[in-house]
Amino acid sequence: MDMKNFITFEGGECSGKTTVIAKICEKFEELHIPYITTREPGGIRIAEDIRNIILNVKNTDMTPQCEALLYAASRMQHLSQRVLPAIAEGKIVLCDRFLDSSLAYQGYARGLGMENVLTANAFALEYLPGLTLFIDVLPEVALKRLEGRGKSDRLDLEKKEFHNKVYQGYQEVMKLYPKRVVRIDGNQPLEKVIEDCLKVVLEYIKK
Repeated sequence: MDMKNFITFEGGECSGKTTVIAKICEKFEELHIPYITTREPGGIRIAEDIRNIILNVKNTDMTPQCEALLYAASRMQHLSQRVLPAIAEGKIVLCDRFLDSSLAYQGYARGLGMENVLTANAFALEYLPGLTLFIDVLPEVALKRLEGRGKSDRLDLEKKEFHNKVYQGYQEVMKLYPKRVVRIDGNQPLEKVIEDCLKVVLEYIKK
């Protein structure tokens, strides 16, 4: 299946992905472009249930291996039940996180190794997105934003060292997929971040 219509958005905590996706949706509505939005983990009932397990602050004893496999299980169900059917209908899928998150968070920051995470997600490799926007926000900036967000999940509560490793992990992901992943400077004012993301997405879908 041609995955050109699969567009994902990546970044650390408080990178602004949700706001960016919402603005792109507004533009798609204006241009009458058929689309759906979704997220990982989640997007459908089973995957949302898995999400609740992963992010529950009570589950601090979850092993990195368990975490990685839960993400992989959620991803398979999400692909089968939401992403692929929408693409088959000719819709553009705007997805908040995908495999790259697992590579950065579990593969790099948790120390499991990117190759091991790729192996655990081998089924997903034929369904990689056509375009990924990585909203690059420095860890110290993201943590300041996180302080003002209020409610936190299990990953938000990780120490600064973990978030630094996630950031480093994403730098490695960009090296791994240089043609697919486009870096957006997320340290700019939000309006400029949105403008840059819109430009990349609109130019991409016109190709």
